[in-house]
Amino acid sequence: MALSFRELQAQLQPDWGCEHRAQGGGFDVLVVPSLSMDRALMALVTGAHHYEERQLFSLIRLRDPGVRAIYVTSKLLPELVVDAVLELMPGVPTSHARRRLQLFDTDDASNRPLTEKLLERPALLKRIREQLRPGRSFISCFVVTELEKALSETLQIPLLGTDPSLGHWGSKAGSRQLFARCGVPHPPGSDLAFDIDDLSEATASLWEAHPELKRCVVKLNEGISGEGNATLELEALQLQEQSPAQRRTLLRRALTQLPMPAADWESLLQQQGALVEAWLEGGEQLSSPSVQGTIHPGGRVELLSTHEQILGGSNGQTYQGCRFPAEAAYRLPLMRHGQAVGEALAAEGALERYAVDFIARFIDGAWDLQAIEVNLRQGGTTHPTMALRAITTGHLDPSSGEFLAPTGQALHYRATDNLTDPQLRGLLPADLIDIVANADLHYDPARLRGSVFHLLGCLSEYGKLGMTCVGRSAAEAEQVYEATARELIDQAGHLRLST
Repeated sequence: MALSFRELQAQLQPDWGCEHRAQGGGFDVLVVPSLSMDRALMALVTGAHHYEERQLFSLIRLRDPGVRAIYVTSKLLPELVVDAVLELMPGVPTSHARRRLQLFDTDDASNRPLTEKLLERPALLKRIREQLRPGRSFISCFVVTELEKALSETLQIPLLGTDPSLGHWGSKAGSRQLFARCGVPHPPGSDLAFDIDDLSEATASLWEAHPELKRCVVKLNEGISGEGNATLELEALQLQEQSPAQRRTLLRRALTQLPMPAADWESLLQQQGALVEAWLEGGEQLSSPSVQGTIHPGGRVELLSTHEQILGGSNGQTYQGCRFPAEAAYRLPLMRHGQAVGEALAAEGALERYAVDFIARFIDGAWDLQAIEVNLRQGGTTHPTMALRAITTGHLDPSSGEFLAPTGQALHYRATDNLTDPQLRGLLPADLIDIVANADLHYDPARLRGSVFHLLGCLSEYGKLGMTCVGRSAAEAEQVYEATARELIDQAGHLRLST
């Protein structure tokens, strides 16, 4: 008799979540890096299906000689892309790790979720299932939706991730509820609204409670990477001079003209709801830190990292990259809040990756931290952390929040998914590796500095690349980043001129 998703998850072993150190337990992991998210929002991501490459750093598990891995993608990954990751891992010969890794693909480059493609291919699923040892296997995903749940039940393999029935806690509204429960400070905001009229009422009520607000932010309940957010300017509407009815009319008109990145956001509003939240400003300095953790089977919470997020895009809220670690001035409070949220999520039954995003403001000589959302999935800061763990044998020091190499040296990095330049278009992964090697910019474990790359599949078609640049200080990591970006773009330009 087939087991349910919950019954399958009961088979998960606590050690299976410990990807960053060898356990010697002997298990199989099926990696399905499907971006099973709202298609309207995913359409805004250039080269979205190539983002399946980012989870290659989860092959860090192959440092344990008893682990076998299967990695599935929409299109077959080039051997060079896979080997570029395996060759970075210390402590295990590349050939040994490669023998324990199998690659499968659906031969379908459409923009549909990878998991959906897999479920349409029973023969492929049968071949994959035949390679997995019963009782000693689990699935690792970027995000868990009903599609991934169906995949787990079809294969009868447990999935290490949060049941989609708990997805509310990763939404904008659920995040605010968690913050209130845990005593984590967060901005004033509204409940969910599902049409423009109710959203206008929510915005008016927020302003009436906080008439000092100059702007607010409208958030689709299930938006990702800031692509479901848009700011609404309040000061120009002169709301204080209007009657309550006039305020709501003005706000309704302004909301219908909202520059939301998702073009059909009003239909998404009806489907998933949206809320309005105070826009945090003021202070002498402003930043966007985050904290990441994982919840192991059995409920143990482990903090993995803190970051300074680099935001940009048309709305100034789209994730562009990050710096690790977060500023020392508020890193430990950030970690305490992250631990509290993780424990609350664990009590609800959540599993594996989560992250909490904050706004930090320096006001009157002190830092003020305000939590703004929870992500119940892997995200833009996941793979840089995986990369650092993959290329070193270091660990996060819980007393300082620093990542320490075995020598005790603290390591820093700057990472991005969005190094984009027209000169890079047409460059092949092999060309990139040649440029980096010739310039001596690749990661060097002896010097504890250099760059590692991802999203190589985006390079030739879109002129887009991801990279994690490591150094022994924040300044050195920044220097490595700038030198690598400059060298790649300059040399790509020279190659164009020479042909």
